[in-house]
Amino acid sequence: MLEWFLAADGAVLLWIQENLRSALLTPLFSLYTQLGNGGMLWIVLSLLMLCHKRTRKAGWLSLLAMLLGLLCTNVILKHLVGRARPWTVLTGLTALVVERDPNSFPSGHTCAAFASAGAWCRTLPCRWMKVLGVALAALMGFSRLYVGVHYPSDVIAGCAVGLICSQAVWLLWKWAAARRSAEDTA
Repeated sequence: MLEWFLAADGAVLLWIQENLRSALLTPLFSLYTQLGNGGMLWIVLSLLMLCHKRTRKAGWLSLLAMLLGLLCTNVILKHLVGRARPWTVLTGLTALVVERDPNSFPSGHTCAAFASAGAWCRTLPCRWMKVLGVALAALMGFSRLYVGVHYPSDVIAGCAVGLICSQAVWLLWKWAAARRSAEDTA
């Protein structure tokens, strides 16, 4: 069963390489995926949100969710699982960007993107901002597949970890707010 799953995971990457890569899309996805290095795109957007009162909470929650996601993915899970990057294992796959971290599972870029998007969906004031956040996160996850540095299961796991981290931070934020409110009334 596991062998079938791993073969399907690799087959998706080879299909993307053979059917979706193009001279127009390759530079766009290569650049976009690099914007996610170290969570930079999401950090910059979150810091910008701190500058406006209506989006400040979204900025803080996003930064906290990304920090938790970083600990979960890059500090713990990647080292526990130790899954090799797809281009090192999958015959015929060409990676379009250089990745220095040899561990693939889960995708840290996708985790950061969905940690931010999850926080933004809970707190941003406008629906279009929430939709844009989710779309940008999904695009980041797909870019990791397009450039050949993650398996689909890496991206799905990164998405799940990011959303779990955003939920955990949201619940912690609500708990702290309720506690402050109780202390103010006491």
